[in-house]
Amino acid sequence: MVRISLDVMGGDFGPQVVIPGAARALERHPDIRFVLYGLEDQCAPLLEKYPKLKANSTFHASELAIGMDEKPSQALRRGRGKASMWQAIDAVNKGEADVIVSAGNTGALMAMSVFCLRTMAGIQRPAIAAIWPTLKGESIVLDVGATIGADAQQLMDFALMGGAMARALFEVERPTLGLLNVGVEEIKGQEEVKEAGRLIREAAPDGIDYFGFVEGDDIGRGTVDVVVTEGFSGNIALKASEGTARQIAEYLRAAMSRTLLAKIGYILAKGAFDRLREKMDPRKVNGGVFLGLNGVVIKSHGGTDAEGFAAAIDVGYDMVRNGLKAKIENDLQKYHASRPSEGAARGLADEV
Repeated sequence: MVRISLDVMGGDFGPQVVIPGAARALERHPDIRFVLYGLEDQCAPLLEKYPKLKANSTFHASELAIGMDEKPSQALRRGRGKASMWQAIDAVNKGEADVIVSAGNTGALMAMSVFCLRTMAGIQRPAIAAIWPTLKGESIVLDVGATIGADAQQLMDFALMGGAMARALFEVERPTLGLLNVGVEEIKGQEEVKEAGRLIREAAPDGIDYFGFVEGDDIGRGTVDVVVTEGFSGNIALKASEGTARQIAEYLRAAMSRTLLAKIGYILAKGAFDRLREKMDPRKVNGGVFLGLNGVVIKSHGGTDAEGFAAAIDVGYDMVRNGLKAKIENDLQKYHASRPSEGAARGLADEV
């Protein structure tokens, strides 16, 4: 059984999306047991409409909900111990759930997760990993917005965590990994990125096949399984790709309705267009994974519908089933064990 805690009040629509989404996920994964946190007057009537979900859930009434526009510091002060988001995260911290899923305020979710769960040993910053549709299937991109900027060691940490997630999600022994850069040549890019490439090459982690530098267009091509970058550029890449997908969909819709001949052509090619629509559906890849914490946290898009939220639950389910946390801890332990201690390094420097 996989125990999943839900921040029922999170997102633009709260219980109206979260509860039906949980019901859909339960149909796909009957071995889920939900722990729900939310305002009772809003959640209880909806739960009555889904008797199977109610029977497979434990509901806990919360005192308040975190707003989508609240500052992380404000949400942390106001919601600690009281808000549905905090309580859902704390369920993982207490061992009452295996993963938490929320569509709520990203900044607040990250702040509360770090405060409640803490970062893993050796990790300076957590990262948000996104599952990205590509021409070859799917890839993982991180960080897509947890923090702005990253030094070489932090990018190295992201590489280890992204590699572990790829093995958990794609079930490949040695996923390929690239560093996002302005060119593939070793002389190009910021010093932090070039230094991170050197660190990855020298460490040669067992669970990663380092490809080298990749460019922005390599993400959609599926050149590598994992693309590592810092949060500023990663978030821009994510939002740009989502906007481009919507733009293409709008172009197609306008073109197919312009003339009678175009409408007839659409009817004849409807099967192909349906497959394209499904491939470009952002709901299918909803669910960012917070990596580097002592617990699994999944962030759903705030404006998604029930199907999109169910997809985020699917991601959390897969991460637990495939042992994401244990894989990351094992990779970090191996990496740090292979590095000389600071004292030994200083002693070697003195000898030289």
